[in-house]
Amino acid sequence: MQTPFRSTDQQVSFDRRELGVILSLYGRMVAAGEWRDYGISCLRASAVFSVFRRTAEHPLYRIEKHPDLRNRQGMYCVIGMDGQILKRGHDLAQVLKVLERKMLRVIKD
Repeated sequence: MQTPFRSTDQQVSFDRRELGVILSLYGRMVAAGEWRDYGISCLRASAVFSVFRRTAEHPLYRIEKHPDLRNRQGMYCVIGMDGQILKRGHDLAQVLKVLERKMLRVIKD
């Protein structure tokens, strides 16, 4: 299925606003000691921001953008290490909240 706004030889990528939202969360998680590295892949059908605990591991989470799903489930999704979709939606900030909840921990005195 082809979309009228994008030719087939172009790649999907995150725009500046989307990267700002993602990197803001990434910075907080790095400061908390949870994440240490990331990788960005721009493919024909999707853009992927992968988060790693260590460089030589599989990604902990993948934040994906699929413009072809814009009118269906939403073009953003967060996928866990095991391939399970943790959250999907139309608003990137709302989708990323599933990862912010994982940062909250109970601290005992």
